[in-house]
Amino acid sequence: MKQKMSLGTRLFLSHLAVMVVGLSTFIVIAKVSSPQFFVVRLEQLERKGFLTVRSAKTYLIDGFQTAWNRSATWSLILGGLTAGGLSYYLSRRIMKPLKQIENITHNFAAGHWEQRIPESEIPELNQLSVSFNHMASSLEDVERRRRDLVGDLTHELRTPLTVVRGYLEELASGDIEASPQLYVNLIRETRRLENLTRDLQELSKAEAGYLSIDVKPINLLPLLRGLVTRFRDQLLDDGPVLKLSCPDSLPLVMADSDRTEQILVNLLGNAIRYTEIGSIEISTKVVNKYLWITVQDTGVGIAPEDLPHVFERFWRGDRSRNSYSGGSGIGLAITKKLVELQVGVIEVTSQLHQGTTFRFSLPLAKS
Repeated sequence: MKQKMSLGTRLFLSHLAVMVVGLSTFIVIAKVSSPQFFVVRLEQLERKGFLTVRSAKTYLIDGFQTAWNRSATWSLILGGLTAGGLSYYLSRRIMKPLKQIENITHNFAAGHWEQRIPESEIPELNQLSVSFNHMASSLEDVERRRRDLVGDLTHELRTPLTVVRGYLEELASGDIEASPQLYVNLIRETRRLENLTRDLQELSKAEAGYLSIDVKPINLLPLLRGLVTRFRDQLLDDGPVLKLSCPDSLPLVMADSDRTEQILVNLLGNAIRYTEIGSIEISTKVVNKYLWITVQDTGVGIAPEDLPHVFERFWRGDRSRNSYSGGSGIGLAITKKLVELQVGVIEVTSQLHQGTTFRFSLPLAKS
C-alpha cells in the first residue's frame, strides 16, 4: 500500500517548492538577461565614442549595475508570479477537501443525515473523515431510534387511551351501565399507562446513567428462594412448574439487591407469560470470577431472526400479540441496562416452540 504524506509534510514541501521555483526563476533570468543587457550597454558606449580607460570603466560599471538591476527586477516579477501561482494552486488543492468537509458538516447539521465525507489522500484529513462518518452513522442511528421510539410510544399510549375513552363515551351516552367489571377494566387500563410511564422513566435513567445502584456484597440465595415462593403462588395447577436448582450455599456477589430482584422479576415474568406448560428453572453456576444466573423455560421460544432484537425497546417477537400478552416491550431493555450497570453481561438463547434461556452474570465479591 502506497504511503500517504501527512498534511505537515505536504505544507512543508509546497512552501519549499515555491521557494525553489522563485530562486530558480531569479537565477535563470538573471543569468540569461544580465549579459544581454550588459552587451546592449556596451554598444551604447561604442556609439558615443568613449575611448579612455577611466571613462570606459565608469560607464562599464554603471552599465553592469543597470543591466543587473533590470534583470533582477524582471526576475523578481516573473519569479513572484510563478511562485505565487504555484502556491495558490497547491493551497487550493490542500484546501479543497477542507472546504468539502465544511459543506458536508453544514448539510449534516441541517438534517441531511445521509451525508458522508469521502476518503482523502492526506492521512490527517482521512482520519477526520473516518471519525466524522462514524459519528454521522451513530447520530443517524440515534435519530432513527428516536423516530421509532416516538412511533412505538404513541402506539403504546393510544391503545389504553382508546379503551378508556370508549368506556367513558359509552357511559356518558348511556349505552352501558356502570358495573364493578367495568371499573376493573378501567383500572387495568390506567395501570397499564402507569406501568408504561414508570418503565420509560426507569429506562431513560438507566440509559443516561442516572439510575441509582448500591453495589455491595450480597448473598443471592435468600433472594432466589423468595422469588420462587412468590411466583409459585401465581402459577395455575395445570401451568408450568417453577423450580430452583442451585447449591445450598452461594458465594457472595457484588450487586444491588433491589436491582437484581428487578432483573429476576422481569425474566421470570416473561418466562411465565410465554410458558403455558412444562417447566421454568432457575439455576446458578460460578465461572471464573462471575456468578451466572440462568432462567430457562420450555415456552414458545423466539425465532432466530428475532434474537438480535430481544433487548430493544418496544420489541415483541410476535407482532400480532396485543399488549396484554406482550407487555410494554421495555422490560428486557431495562433488564439489560441494570445488568450492565452492575458490571455484568446478559445473554439469550432460544429455539422456537422449545423454550428460551436467559442468563446473566454478576461479579463475585473479593474474599
